[in-house]
Amino acid sequence: MRILHVNKFLYRRGGAEAYMLDLAALQDAAGHTTATFGMQHPENPPHRYQAHLPPYIELNPPPAGLGARARAAGRILWSPAAAAGLDRVVADFHPDVVHLHNIYEHLSPSVLRPVLRAGVPMVMTLHDYKLACPTYQMLAAGSPCEACLGGGFHNAVLRRCKNGSAVHSAVAAVETAAHRWTGAYRPVARFICPSRFMATKMGEAGVFPDRLVVVPHFAEVATVATKVAAGGDVLFAGRLSPEKGVDTLIEAVGTAGVDLVVAGDGPERPRLEALAQSSAPGRVRFLGQITKAELHDRIRASGLVAVPSRWYENQPMIVLESFACGVPVVATTLGGLPELVEAGTHGFLVPPDDPAALGATLTRALGDPVRLLALGAAARGKAERLFDPDRHVEAILSTYAEAGAAAAVAAGAAGSET
Repeated sequence: MRILHVNKFLYRRGGAEAYMLDLAALQDAAGHTTATFGMQHPENPPHRYQAHLPPYIELNPPPAGLGARARAAGRILWSPAAAAGLDRVVADFHPDVVHLHNIYEHLSPSVLRPVLRAGVPMVMTLHDYKLACPTYQMLAAGSPCEACLGGGFHNAVLRRCKNGSAVHSAVAAVETAAHRWTGAYRPVARFICPSRFMATKMGEAGVFPDRLVVVPHFAEVATVATKVAAGGDVLFAGRLSPEKGVDTLIEAVGTAGVDLVVAGDGPERPRLEALAQSSAPGRVRFLGQITKAELHDRIRASGLVAVPSRWYENQPMIVLESFACGVPVVATTLGGLPELVEAGTHGFLVPPDDPAALGATLTRALGDPVRLLALGAAARGKAERLFDPDRHVEAILSTYAEAGAAAAVAAGAAGSET
């Protein structure tokens, strides 16, 4: 099968990109042929379709100048360059299916049109809540928010959910509303939700409830060594952005008197480094970006991995990576996290934004390293049972087949009306 993956970024920027690239590698290893399409970017690896990729545009922060901002807003709604580029790639690659990931803003749903014209079925993995929430995260003023689930996207403007700006929030709200009203995503035959929580919220938002399919992500288990020696401190690995709750973790570390290693980078890093100096002096070490192999080594050297998120996490890859390495996780009770972490079996659950509760949990957990090792072994077993890569590829191929059948039915119905 020939599979074209489409995502705005084509390098390992975050969880969505890591998932797409790792899935494509699995599919290649299984005998399929894959290609990718996205936006030009200085960090992209060499790309066979470089000439057809739309130009890079920075949207966070927005470009300076009224004219540049107007052009950026237009591209968010519809990108002729992205549509033209994908049209050429589809004509050259001849995919059997197009697998969409994060295409919002930088590519826009304009990329669906050339695929639809070519008669190629489409599936889309939902890595966040953009189709239900103009600002992706269902988060307002640092707390979970569901005000827009019923389609009232004006709430994003009233609450200034995007960068605290009414203007930025209005652009995001108009984008989501326009794409909803015009049925821009109607050509997608199946929407893959990595967690049941995601599927529930998308259904409540009216995002094609009959097309939602739950397919959990995967973790490399067979090729990843497991932790064998008890002990270690706390590890956080991920993007350093407000919704991740790393500030709460640093405050908890300060009260618990334990050490923390932070792997990753992002806009919050300067503030978090300053917070660490004041709240947990000498106890927090920032590593910046590290490779996947280094991440696995860091996980195995840890006693516990922390996911202190204050937003509705979908199915964060760091939890699956930690399970594969045989290390338990302490996570908040939000989103899809409780589906992964069963308290007392694979780790611990704590309320969000509660440094005292998190700190107390860290103290108790790290005080019993033998128990942590046992919890990690249970987590590894769960990864082996539920997140096996081969099982995941089979589920994705099954979803492709469903999408193909649905697309054929839709094409037949359209033909009968003409």
